[in-house]
Amino acid sequence: MRICLLVPSIYGMRGDVRSVVNLAGELAERHDVEILSVRRHRERPFFPVAPQVTLSWVIDALPGVRHLFPQGQMRTEVALWRRLRALRADVVIGTRPGLSVQVARHAPREIVRIAREWGRPPMPGPIVKFYPRLDAVVAATERSRREWGLLLDGGADVSLIPDALPAGPWPRSRMDNRIVAAGGRLVSARAYDRLIRAFAVVAGKRPDWRLRLYGGGPEERRLRGLVQELDLHNHVYFMGTTSDLTGEFAKASIVAVTSRAETSGTAVIEAMASGVPVIGFDSPCGPGEFVTDGRSGVLVAEGDGEIEAYASALLALIGDERRRRALAAGALRAAAAHRASAVADRWEKLIVTTSRCV
Repeated sequence: MRICLLVPSIYGMRGDVRSVVNLAGELAERHDVEILSVRRHRERPFFPVAPQVTLSWVIDALPGVRHLFPQGQMRTEVALWRRLRALRADVVIGTRPGLSVQVARHAPREIVRIAREWGRPPMPGPIVKFYPRLDAVVAATERSRREWGLLLDGGADVSLIPDALPAGPWPRSRMDNRIVAAGGRLVSARAYDRLIRAFAVVAGKRPDWRLRLYGGGPEERRLRGLVQELDLHNHVYFMGTTSDLTGEFAKASIVAVTSRAETSGTAVIEAMASGVPVIGFDSPCGPGEFVTDGRSGVLVAEGDGEIEAYASALLALIGDERRRRALAAGALRAAAAHRASAVADRWEKLIVTTSRCV
C-alpha cells in the first residue's frame, strides 16, 4: 500500500511533526510511505526519519535556491494543487485543517483521503463545506474527537487514534536523579513562567533539586530574565533543543507540564514512556487528556493560588519516593497504548475499512 502523509513542514520541532515521523517509520515497515512536506527550509528534518520513508516537498525554500516563479502564498497553493492532482498513492493523510481541505478538493477520488486532527476545530466555513468529501477524520484525543464530531455533525466519520511514540525500546528512568524536566517549544502557550515561579518555591525548600528546560523559542530571553530575577541561575538550566526528548526525560524523576493546552501531548506521552510521573495543570485542554491523576501523574487545579498549589504538588512528590515510583509504573502502563506498532495497526484497520466503503 502506498501511503502519503502531507505536512506543512517536516523540518520543524513541533510535537505533531514528531508524531508523524513516528507513525511513518512504523508504517514503512510494511508499506511504501512518503512524507510530503509543503515547504523545505532545512537540509535535514529536526527529528530523524526512518531511512525507508521517502521525503519530498512541494516548495524548496532553502536559502540560495532560485525559483522560476515569484515566491508567495498563491504560488505555494497552486504548486500544492498540482502535486495533489498528480498524486500516485492509495492513501493520503492531511495533517493540518488547511491541508486536509486541499486534499478534499484536489486529491483524486480513487485515493482514500483522511484528515488527521490534534486540536480544536478552527473557523468552520471551509471545513464544513469540504470535509464531507473526505473518507475519514481521525482525532488524537477523545476531547478532539467529540469537538470534531459536533462540528461535522455526521458529515464525515470521526475516529480516535492516539499519537505514536518512537519505536522502542524506550529508555527508562532509574528515578534516582534529583531532576525535574520539562520539554517543548519555549512559547507563551507553554506557560513556563508558571513553572519557573513554582520552582522558586521548590528551590527554597529543596535546593538539592534542579529544573532542566529542553527546547528553544521566542520566550527564551524573557524566561532567562525571570530566572535571573528570581536568583535561580544555580537551580534552573536551559538545555537547548533535542531530537531525543524521551532519552532526556529518562534522566529525570519528575516531568513538569504547565502549558495552557496540550494540543498533541507528545512531550507528555514521551515522559510516561520513560517511566516518569507527570505533574500538570488540570486545564480543559491540558495533560489530563493523557494523565490520570493519582495513577500516572498529578493534576493541579488552575486559578487563584495555582503557583503555590503547583509548587506544593512538586514538593510532595519530591518528598515521597515510594509515590513517585508507583506513579512511574502507572505512567508506563498508560504509555503502552501509544506504542508505534499498536498505533500503526489501528491506522491500517481504519484504512482497510474505509477502502471497502469507497
